[in-house]
Amino acid sequence: MSDLLLTGIGHLTTNVGEPIRNAAVAIMDGSIAYAGPESDAPLQREANRLDCDGRAVLPGFVDAHTHVVFAGDRSDEFARRMAGESYGAIAAAGGGILATVAATRAATEHDLFEQASARVWRMIRAGTTTIEVKSGYGLETEAELRLLRVARRLGAQLPIDVKTTFLGAHTVPPEFSEDRDGYIERVTTEMIPAAADLADYCDVFVEEGVFSVDEARAILAIAQEYELPARVHAEQLGHTGGARLASEIGAASADHLDHATAEDAAVLAAAGVSAVLVPGASHMLRSQHAPASVLMEAGCNIALATDCNPGTSYLESMHLVISLAVVEMGLTVEQAVAAATLGGSRALGLDDRGAVAPGMLGDLVVLDAPTPAHIAYRPATPLTWATIKRGELLSSVVEPER
Repeated sequence: MSDLLLTGIGHLTTNVGEPIRNAAVAIMDGSIAYAGPESDAPLQREANRLDCDGRAVLPGFVDAHTHVVFAGDRSDEFARRMAGESYGAIAAAGGGILATVAATRAATEHDLFEQASARVWRMIRAGTTTIEVKSGYGLETEAELRLLRVARRLGAQLPIDVKTTFLGAHTVPPEFSEDRDGYIERVTTEMIPAAADLADYCDVFVEEGVFSVDEARAILAIAQEYELPARVHAEQLGHTGGARLASEIGAASADHLDHATAEDAAVLAAAGVSAVLVPGASHMLRSQHAPASVLMEAGCNIALATDCNPGTSYLESMHLVISLAVVEMGLTVEQAVAAATLGGSRALGLDDRGAVAPGMLGDLVVLDAPTPAHIAYRPATPLTWATIKRGELLSSVVEPER
């Protein structure tokens, strides 16, 4: 961790008040010591200095829903969906999640780490400083543990913080196609106890044809015995009751929520369950987006995430996610940026990031643009000029515009 003084900030998004113009941020021992007008900034003679030259600065992105550890490629499925074949038909023919499971089971731990680290480095260069990583492409005990070990290793060896989620209940593997009760027993009696030391959360995909509300409730109750808080894939492809389940059990988050209702929004807000929205998946599946404004008006904490996965949302940058949230979901730029930073940190139970204020982690993004509106306005342009993690300057990858 280093001391760093950022000066010449044209637009500072703090998430704790109005944007500050002509600002400075001082980072000491990895945490923010000052954020405010440059004229009042403390003099740090020994600090490294970064002149932002009028650029915008905001908190580092917190990507609260990813499946970034996997092997294989499903571009052929993408082409088939674009030609009109449904996701359900492709999955029924052996594609979908199970195609990735087969490739992932065949990969070595070394290969999984190398492939995942390349993805995560691209995330870092785009401004992401914290991610959640799910398992779920192993669907057998040792394969699931391998994914969780790789995810933990990403956090240990790369300049990014990682929260891990056990998702053994992602779907039923082919060897249990005639014995789903037997697979659920395997998840609850063998996988969860084995994964408890490697995971921070437990998730279940609640969807018609995948896991029912009652099955998910039983799985997550066992996870709670191992001190694994719940996350729920809810209301993605249809309305199945996952959001209400998340509220009943006090889950940390309900994710996707494309088919959530106003009643769902109310009970999620009342229970303090974060709504993690993944507009990239809705966009790539050509399905309806989550009702972001309804969830926000109900009082839910809204987070935005990439849902980085090989089948339905192969996104690594939060920039497009923010743009989709603004253009297609109706959030304002300010709301989308807050959801991609502070909202994500709240969804992961991290109260030391997501805002630029004294005492918070020195995790920042410097844009090669004068305001954050350019993220939504220019979604195809790599606008992250620098990523800063705990005061360390990690990348400066965009040449200044001339």
